Amino acid sequence: MAEDLMQEVLNPGAIQRDPEFPHAPFDWSREDAERVASKEGLELTSEHWELIRALQEFFHRHKDSPRINMRELHDALEEHFHAAGGRKYLYELMPGGPVAQGCRLAGLEPPPEASSQGFGSVS
Repeated sequence: MAEDLMQEVLNPGAIQRDPEFPHAPFDWSREDAERVASKEGLELTSEHWELIRALQEFFHRHKDSPRINMRELHDALEEHFHAAGGRKYLYELMPGGPVAQGCRLAGLEPPPEASSQGFGSVS
């Protein structure tokens, strides 16, 4: 984790990143997501991977913010997945909550508000 970050700082580009997940955390891999998904009873489909990518990109774009704004994250996900069914679709995809469960799969720290009944989690 910290070693990978230091290696990236000292030798940019030295760490081989998955080209399909350019904004993934340094210590994240697809295998990590599959392991978490298995524990949570999910089988990852291309739709799940799309949500993981969207979350990683959003967090990357806001990496310099002191905290993730749940309203902005909610709006970004709603817009990104509008054609597929928006909020209803996201809860079908991630029954543990598109933000809370999605962040766990994406290797991201979910915002504190992610465990609320509003949009983050159902638990």
